[in-house]
Amino acid sequence: MQNIKKLLDSEVCTRNSNCELSYEKPDPLLVASRYKDEYTILLCALFGYGKASLIVKFLDSLNFELLDEKEEVIEKELDKFYYRFQNSTDVKTIFKTFRRLKQTNSLNDIFLQGYKKENSILDGLDTLIKQIHEVANYNSQGFTFLVSSPFKRDKKLQIKQIGNAPYKRWNMFLRWMVRDDNLDLGLWKKVDKKDLIIPLDTHTFKVSQKLGLLDRKTYDLKSAILLTQKLKEFDNQDPIKYDFALYRIGQEQIL
Repeated sequence: MQNIKKLLDSEVCTRNSNCELSYEKPDPLLVASRYKDEYTILLCALFGYGKASLIVKFLDSLNFELLDEKEEVIEKELDKFYYRFQNSTDVKTIFKTFRRLKQTNSLNDIFLQGYKKENSILDGLDTLIKQIHEVANYNSQGFTFLVSSPFKRDKKLQIKQIGNAPYKRWNMFLRWMVRDDNLDLGLWKKVDKKDLIIPLDTHTFKVSQKLGLLDRKTYDLKSAILLTQKLKEFDNQDPIKYDFALYRIGQEQIL
């Protein structure tokens, strides 16, 4: 394991650079990093699925200033916008929902309502996802996929009733908001980075298996938690610093 730690530590040093975010090496953080608004950044994360270049292309096409406009303007301006599983109604609904929330609530404050009880990322996410669904008061397959479904867990963090969802985009958003380095934004100050869960995507999942960091074969939230616990053996205070390195190793087919 020391050889693996040495490899990953080296990759972390190499990848912790603004040079990693470019149109030649696309990532949704390329767009998100231009903004300080947490609602805009969350939109970048939630639409962050699919081919990286197409994600960035779609995010570049969005006018995030619409979050401060009247709903009639949002309805008109986003009438032709769609992305993969989200039709134009889904896209308009998430913008209108975030506009309503933004007028009265901070995403950070909503998240902290759940998180601060036991320093639980899962409780924080559950509180935030439920609030978004409540304000949206809208249901479609595309919208539920975009926002994710609330989940339940017991006191020992044993996940229940969540299907196979690893909540990758939500955990990626939290990485951006909580960690503070040359890549991540560090805008949320009251969440401890040691509590974060790795944003498990297919690249990270496969590389972790190859490296022997994860022997579980199911791509889900339980695997994300198990991988996070393994990475804590390398850095107990900041296990998720290895996420971007693992992702790039897989994306660039280094292993």
